Amino acid sequence: MNLSNLDKKTIIGRFAPSPTGPLHLGSLYTALASFLHARSQQGKWLLRIDDLDTQRNVKGATNAIFTTLDAFGLHWDDSVVYQSQCLAGYQDVLNELAKNQLIYPCRCSRKMLASTTIYNGLCRNQSILLDSPTALRIKTDSRLITFEDDLQGVMGHNLAKQHGDFILKRRDGIIAYQFTVVIDDDKQHINQIVRGVDLLTETPKQIYLQQVLGLPRPDYLHVPIIVDQHGYKLSKQTQATAVNLTRPQSIIFELLGLLKQNPPNELQYASVTELLDWAIEHWNIDYLKNLKQVTA
Repeated sequence: MNLSNLDKKTIIGRFAPSPTGPLHLGSLYTALASFLHARSQQGKWLLRIDDLDTQRNVKGATNAIFTTLDAFGLHWDDSVVYQSQCLAGYQDVLNELAKNQLIYPCRCSRKMLASTTIYNGLCRNQSILLDSPTALRIKTDSRLITFEDDLQGVMGHNLAKQHGDFILKRRDGIIAYQFTVVIDDDKQHINQIVRGVDLLTETPKQIYLQQVLGLPRPDYLHVPIIVDQHGYKLSKQTQATAVNLTRPQSIIFELLGLLKQNPPNELQYASVTELLDWAIEHWNIDYLKNLKQVTA
């Protein structure tokens, strides 16, 4: 996509699921929020498949994601991007960071780090060997990373004190989410990111990478997450079931309620297209303020 051919004010959002199973209600909820936020501003909505963690990928999951989004009327713009086809680009950036001595190999095991959530910098002075079987960490500093989330307000983090140097490439060779998401969003010209509030504390790491790499910062909006009756986030780890493709209208209506959009009762039996048209026209993030989670 050539950004020069786009109006500078064009909103470009995205949904970036991992193909580790079918979409459940929680992931569809986030996809819907992202879709509505972009479309309500006459923006584009892109789809990226985050398929780098090959050990967790499930055969057929990608096509199942496509089928589900299509059944619920969440149609994306442009071609689907697959992270697994972008490995050379990630490595190029890692090489540049290594050249500037901003990353280093880390040989610390999980057992060594089990007692702390902040990396202690044990390997910080190691010589860089990109081909060695080690994790790669980026050096952080004491700068305060601040940003204003469109829903959660002003946030501030000191990475050095609150996280320490974090991993860009795992010991098993998998490129880390924190790194790939920054590279991919810039490559796709994403300027609006809507995702769950559970990722809010990860955002400063990505902003730090944007600053180090000289990349623009997107706007962020972190929506409340859906939890089950026990208070656990709906996820594949908590065995959340796949959404039912036979009743997309009623599920979209339910999700709009969970997003506090208050659809009128007469829309309960409307078509998916009619529901989405109404939701795009009436989308209001103010209804979600001060909420951290909602119960399905």
